[in-house]
Formats: sequence, C-alpha cells, structure tokens
Amino acid sequence: MDNSGYKKMGIKSWAEEDRPREKLLQKGTKALTDAELLAILIGSGNNKESAVDLCKRILKEAATNDLNELAKIDLHDLMKFKGIGEAKAITIVAALELGRRRRAAESGVKPQITGSRDVFELMQPRIGDLPHEEFWVLYLNRANRVTFQESISAGGVAGTVADVKIIFKKALNQLASGIIIAHNHPSGNLKPSQADIDLTRKVRDGGKLLEIGVLDHLIITTTGYFSFADEGLL
Repeated sequence: MDNSGYKKMGIKSWAEEDRPREKLLQKGTKALTDAELLAILIGSGNNKESAVDLCKRILKEAATNDLNELAKIDLHDLMKFKGIGEAKAITIVAALELGRRRRAAESGVKPQITGSRDVFELMQPRIGDLPHEEFWVLYLNRANRVTFQESISAGGVAGTVADVKIIFKKALNQLASGIIIAHNHPSGNLKPSQADIDLTRKVRDGGKLLEIGVLDHLIITTTGYFSFADEGLL
C-alpha cells in the first residue's frame, strides 16, 4: 500500500464527538480518558502526533499509565517529549498539583485521628507523590483532632533531617496534647531505616518529658504506609 500521500489526521479533522473539548461539552468530564484530559491542557501535539496521541505516549512511557507516577515527573523530563515545551510542561505540572491540593483540602471540621489509616489519608496527598523527602508534624488536641500541621524539613531523594527541638517548640506553641510525625519515602520502600528508628525514639522520649503524647510515626509512599504504632515500635 502506498502511504506517500498519507498525512496524519489532526484533532480538528476528527468527528466532533471524538474531539476532547467537544466530547467534554457533550458528555462531561467522566467520558474522557486521562490522555484526552491532558490533551485539552496542552492544546496541540507535534508534527507526527495529535495532542491525544502525544499524551497517550507520555502516560505510557513516563508514568506507566498512572497519574500518581506522572505527578512525580519534573518539568525537564516532560520537556524531553517532542511537542512539550516549557509552557505545556508547566501547565501539566500545575494541573497535577491542583489535583493533589484538592485531595488534601480539609473540610471546615478539624480531622479526627482514630488510627494510622486516618493519618495516611490525610498526608498521602501532601507527600506521597513527592520526588524528595519531607518531614511533617500533626499537632492534636485532647480529642485527637488535628489543630495544625506543617512541614518541619525537606531534603533530597535519600533523606531529610528533622530537629526534635523544633518539633516540640512548635508543639508547645500550639498547646498540643499530642503529635504525630510523618515523612515520605520517594523510593516506595516502606521499611524504616535505622535513622528513622532512632529519630522515633528521640521524639517519643522527648514527648514523655514534656507530657506530649507521640501517637505515631508514619512512613508514606504513593500507595501505602508503615506505622510505628501499629508495629509496636513506639
């Protein structure tokens, strides 16, 4: 078959119901695939691929068709794909960050912690997909409701350093009855390191002196978590 006269069909030549924007208007967001939604963001592809085809390839090659994995990719890696310049890469990263923040958004009622799963649900959207380690502290009142939460430190891929004095200074300022500490492992490995174990003991012992309960320490990844309390290590 002679393909010399073949020219790849662009999105505008598709049936109207197959164009991502028109499809969204006619059928709603749930009718679109991840690639189609991304295609709306970037607007155009390259001289060999439509926006949809380009987004399908990005999802397949860079993220194993997993939006959680795509959220870990930085601007420069996205820009390695032909047709993705700085502006398009920024648009994709910004959209994924909005999705993460939406998941992390708190309701008007302070979340109550009844177990390690509650901590995971609260913190995974914040740190579970990050490409670097961050260490966070949740400050709780007597009803185990989170009154405040903040990042204590941020590091590299391999680790971050948390200062026990800072943790308890802020806990005292917040008049916290208890705290929960959490950090992420970008590698996906849920096994605590010796440094994780040593830090947990220091924080636990500091809490006893100040009569501030250290309820748990969680290691969080994209899909799972390790709880020191659940494993009897507190």
